[in-house]
Amino acid sequence: MADVPPRPVLSEEEERAEWEDQSRLRAIDAKLDTLFRRRQELIAEMRNLSAEQKALYDRRQAPQEEVERLYEEHGDLGKKLSSLRAERDAARRKAEEALIHLRELKLTFAPGERVNPEQLRREIAQLELRQQTHALPLDEENALIAHLRQRTKELKEVEARATVVAEHERQRKEAEAQVTAARAEVDRLGHEWTKTRAERDAKMAAVRSMLETAGGLIAELRAKGRARAEVMEKIDAVSREMMELEREGRKLLGQTRARREEARRTLRAYSHHREPAQDLAASTAEAQLEELLRRGRITLGG
Repeated sequence: MADVPPRPVLSEEEERAEWEDQSRLRAIDAKLDTLFRRRQELIAEMRNLSAEQKALYDRRQAPQEEVERLYEEHGDLGKKLSSLRAERDAARRKAEEALIHLRELKLTFAPGERVNPEQLRREIAQLELRQQTHALPLDEENALIAHLRQRTKELKEVEARATVVAEHERQRKEAEAQVTAARAEVDRLGHEWTKTRAERDAKMAAVRSMLETAGGLIAELRAKGRARAEVMEKIDAVSREMMELEREGRKLLGQTRARREEARRTLRAYSHHREPAQDLAASTAEAQLEELLRRGRITLGG
């Protein structure tokens, strides 16, 4: 039976330290596995929060664009209101001027110019009929004849001024039409101003509604941002803890390697001959140590 290759000689104290280091390394490895899974969960949670933030931002764009459109329309309606107000005030001044012109025009007409010729003719005909059909005292008949002559004279004067009277009548009707048109324009502009103001107020109400919607989305965005920041802090804390454990594990692995190297040097110092099996044992121990170091790096850095 072949000789069993001698293992590195460790003192009792070194054996105990070796056992404690290996136990601690196993504990670190288990803890790192737990932390790695926890970090992956936190990363997944952070990605979900980022996706939710992106969705909220995209949803916020629509009401924000609608707010900008409505606010622009509100501004246009405000400008239209100002223009309508100016037009309405001008129309009111025009109506007042037309009314004043009508009143002044009526005052410029002489009383005789406003007498209707047909009315005078009817009155003259009645006076003549009375004179012919009634027997009047001399003084009454003389008064009737004088009145008839006066009316006949007035009729001749009115007929002589027929063109002037017609022109005055035309001017009066034209002035009255201007007053009517000016008042109608004032009413039209007033109705349009009231309608436009209602539209502008409706736009502002819609802007407020959209701003409330956008504000709610912003509040959600901020809440998601705070939640994401908290998750990031947790990820950083877990990463720092993993780095500390990795640092401790590497230190322990270094101590184990140094301890085994010292044991091998001691073994070589007291051995006069090295069998191939001893070389194989040393190579096997070295390979196991290297594998432990490699696995430790993969786990610690994963």
